[in-house]
Amino acid sequence: MKNYLLSIMVLGFLIILTKPIAAQDHGFGMGLILGEPTGLSAKLWTSKINAFDFGLGVGLGGDRIKYKGYYKDGGRIHFHMDYLWHSFNAISSTERFPLYYGIGGRFNTRGGYEDSFGIRGVFGIAWFPHNTPIDVFFELVPVFQVTPLTGLGIDAGLGIRYFFE
Repeated sequence: MKNYLLSIMVLGFLIILTKPIAAQDHGFGMGLILGEPTGLSAKLWTSKINAFDFGLGVGLGGDRIKYKGYYKDGGRIHFHMDYLWHSFNAISSTERFPLYYGIGGRFNTRGGYEDSFGIRGVFGIAWFPHNTPIDVFFELVPVFQVTPLTGLGIDAGLGIRYFFE
């Protein structure tokens, strides 16, 4: 029974990876991001070049914005939402490597960031492998912390998402 189940799972995985589609530039995708934050990442396309990007996770390190004169090393809960623009012609290649940029907001709590809000500027690059419904991305995100005190920081992440039809 175990071998039968394992065979079905492997077959399903192979079917997903060999589907002749390139769904990365439309629809909804969900996956993982590692860095600041580490957790879930989602993307919802609104047009051929625009998308909403969401993240929910934990921040283990931090951007070192000091509140009340200290920084706690404890984990913080992080949520962000951004609006992105993609430039598909910026890099000439047989592969698809769109550059993207955008603006959004983040909310953090715990770990010295009790109920803090910041404005994010997003800069990144994605890789859309041929004939697979995934994207791989890397982004750098300067953050202007607005509440409870102001300051500048940076988030960064490396992630992967699967796009559903």
